[in-house]
Amino acid sequence: MTSTFRSSRRAFLRQVGAAGLAAPFVARYSWSASPNEVLRHASFGASGMAAADLESITRHPKVRLVAVADVDLPRADGLKAKFPELKVYQDWRKLLDEVKGLDSVNVSTPDHMHAPIGMSAMQLGKHMYGEKPLTHDVYEARQLTLFARQQRLATQMGIQIHSASEYRLAVRLIQDLAIGKVREVHTWSGKKWGDMTPRPDRTDPVPAGFDWDLWLGVAASRPYIGGGYYHPGNWRKRLDFGTGTFGDMGCHIYDPVFKALALTAPLSVRSEGPPPNAWNWSVDAVIHYVFPSTPFSEGSTVKVTWYDGDQRPPKDVQALIGQQPVPDQGSIFIGTKGVLLLPHIGPPQLLPEKQFEDYPVPRVSGANHWHEWVEACLGNGTPSANFDYSGPLTEAVLLGGVATHFPQTTLEWDAANVQFKNVAEANKFVRRQYRAGWEVKGLS
Repeated sequence: MTSTFRSSRRAFLRQVGAAGLAAPFVARYSWSASPNEVLRHASFGASGMAAADLESITRHPKVRLVAVADVDLPRADGLKAKFPELKVYQDWRKLLDEVKGLDSVNVSTPDHMHAPIGMSAMQLGKHMYGEKPLTHDVYEARQLTLFARQQRLATQMGIQIHSASEYRLAVRLIQDLAIGKVREVHTWSGKKWGDMTPRPDRTDPVPAGFDWDLWLGVAASRPYIGGGYYHPGNWRKRLDFGTGTFGDMGCHIYDPVFKALALTAPLSVRSEGPPPNAWNWSVDAVIHYVFPSTPFSEGSTVKVTWYDGDQRPPKDVQALIGQQPVPDQGSIFIGTKGVLLLPHIGPPQLLPEKQFEDYPVPRVSGANHWHEWVEACLGNGTPSANFDYSGPLTEAVLLGGVATHFPQTTLEWDAANVQFKNVAEANKFVRRQYRAGWEVKGLS
């Protein structure tokens, strides 16, 4: 099948250098809609996270949802009932080809199609809201970031807690040096998006209304396996389609760490957990990052460690939060003057409590993450999780997934050239090959 579209933070940009930021494709579009116009919007994805995104986006009074594409057509029935004039497509390429006058899109599909759809839409001048992780692979994240910046498109990644008061307060406390300068951070999620069993050797009937080939998209062809093995949710466990627990939750939970410390690209990443098998991500990850120092850190580098599944920070780190229970998901910032515990999602806690009982905690308000982006599409302001921020964040998170393929090996990262310095074999996980006929200019 041939694609209609063969669409192949300040410190971060200084770090990677101009040579690493040359994009291969430049479109002619560079604009924002007039604040007086209605935003004509389309969604890629009709249910699940797409439905949640649309529920929030369409609450803005200047948004008009005109089209949706979903490879599983019955999943669009609810939207069609709510928006009777909605144009429904199964093939996202046809939507982009046929629906004229679109201003903006949200891409809320499985991870492997975020970049192909998003880049194709942006090349037509559409502002983009992209679900997390921004892309499936590191190279894709870099390319989307570069292209969106060059074309001055309004972008936002779906890390909505980024705009919540809890995370904003945590960032403020760290940057106010409430716990002094940060020495290290431990962050984790109890989710288990992995599967160490072999892929079933069978072919099942494809359900009515579901286009398996369209769902595969840029991924290599393979037989359909039913019983929820891929669709609608377990694709997160599969190497070719999802990004595991870290990809699912890392962009959320690393976000306040990345933002508060003003982190840039990591210097190195090392996995101490089990590797994936031939088909699926593993669980119980322990991934060590080393980042360059920042104005908010102590020492020449910053160490950030991720844990998932049943893994948690070591007992001596847990002891620093005293009698506070270890949440199922969250972060512990260890500073020179104290500790900050940040549950996902909950208010940050300065510890030990007695030491901070008189600390003047500032009031920090939240914002509507989706409407901030809508306003930017209308020419008003810049979204706080735009791709210049969330692209580098996504790159850092996805590097952890690459590291799991090489346990007990420190991978040294060359951000400027988007490659590893010391393990050439790891670079094949930085940029993948798209299936023939599904090439996307700027990505393939």
